[in-house]
Amino acid sequence: MEDINRLVRQRIEKYETMKRDMGVAHFPNTYRKDTNVSEFIGSYLEKDAGELLKVSSVHRMAGRIMSMRTFGKASFIHFQDATGSLQAFFEKARLGEDAYALFKKLDIGDIIGLWGTPVKTRTGELSVYVQGFELLTKSFQPLPEKWHGLKDVEIRYRQRYVDLIVSPETRQTFITRTRVISAIRSYMDSHGFMEVETPMMQSIAGGAAAKPFLTHHNALDMDLFLRIAPELYLKRLLVGGFERVYEINRNFRNEGLSTRHNPEFTMLEFYQAYADYTELMRFTEDMVSTIARQVLGTEVVTYQGMEIDLRAPWKRYTVKDAAIEVGGVPPEVFEDRNRALAFCRERGMDLVGDESLGELQLALFEETTEEKLIQPTFITSYPTEVSPLSRKNTENPALVDRFELYIAGRELANAFSELNDPFDQRERFVQQLKKKDEESPSELDEDYIRALEYGMPPAAGEGIGIDRLVMILTDSPSIRDVILFPLLRKGEVS
Repeated sequence: MEDINRLVRQRIEKYETMKRDMGVAHFPNTYRKDTNVSEFIGSYLEKDAGELLKVSSVHRMAGRIMSMRTFGKASFIHFQDATGSLQAFFEKARLGEDAYALFKKLDIGDIIGLWGTPVKTRTGELSVYVQGFELLTKSFQPLPEKWHGLKDVEIRYRQRYVDLIVSPETRQTFITRTRVISAIRSYMDSHGFMEVETPMMQSIAGGAAAKPFLTHHNALDMDLFLRIAPELYLKRLLVGGFERVYEINRNFRNEGLSTRHNPEFTMLEFYQAYADYTELMRFTEDMVSTIARQVLGTEVVTYQGMEIDLRAPWKRYTVKDAAIEVGGVPPEVFEDRNRALAFCRERGMDLVGDESLGELQLALFEETTEEKLIQPTFITSYPTEVSPLSRKNTENPALVDRFELYIAGRELANAFSELNDPFDQRERFVQQLKKKDEESPSELDEDYIRALEYGMPPAAGEGIGIDRLVMILTDSPSIRDVILFPLLRKGEVS
């Protein structure tokens, strides 16, 4: 830290000297560029040195200095903008003595504007032969020299702005994330869905089982919750007559941090009238494979050393069959509550002890099976007691018409045929309230029940974790790698 502070002081003193003695403007905002690095490379990369000598066009560019090599009367830098990196050639004979002396005062990290013509060096590297330049922004903090070698990766998350400067891989991850979200919107729009916005502050936390964040509105003197899901509001829109709606939304859940969980995360949630969960399985297969093809150019991706084939059709298992065939749970254990409870306890699972058979079945599946589902797999036929918003299966009311999607051992999506019976919904809400745990609603959502009483068409809905999808498409091991500014414990500024 002492060395860094010394370097910062040196840069501050140098900058004051440059302004006082060399006429450098103080953080100017008059320079304008007309060419990006990618445009420059696209125009001249394939031309040979002789052809470039005939080019008289002067290009105005700008970017951050990432490296410098000085050889007396000639120097080279690499600078980067949002589109790429390029070499620039500074020569004293062309710039003049005063300008070249100013150039030699620049530091790695400084943002400059420069203008010049294309040239290829003796080594054949395309460069801009600089006619003039301007210091636009002084960098007082030195860039880390061995950023990728840092063992404390939390610094990368805490100072993401530096990570983006020095890591092309990080920049590409977030470019890919933006393209994925754009592709999702395009896909949904092209299939007749309307994008909507629903409240992020809600008087009743509903739509999922999770502990909410609590806040307070002073003017109305009322407590509000940051939403854990937009589900109940989106389904109100089905009641209102919109038949296909979606929202790319931020959700907030007051839970722990892990490689798969961040308290603030992004979901795609959508609802379709006159459809059931089986139709959404086909829709999801096509959407995810289409997005991968559009964004990555392939439907077969590598995630943490595993080859994932996103081409349809995907595997399908019931919760029971998956636990038995993939997870190795004995059939007699899965069907008997006492045996299931004993089996869970033998494995050291954290249980209260009053769980129903359905709750134990889900716990067994999550404990034994989830992480083994590497290829895209739909898991169906969930117990009714763990699916309070799902429509009961007509043939077996102990189960619901629901699926979850697993890829690379983690849940990516949750979907079901919607429960639109207001009397059944009220009873299930009541059962949720009786649990009185941190993940239960604080009160019955009477307005949602009233909406169902007006009549919601038969429908299906789904939520897809965008962060987790981006993790797979970018081969990122942690959710923090795909969220620009993940939540971190408050720490000192280093």
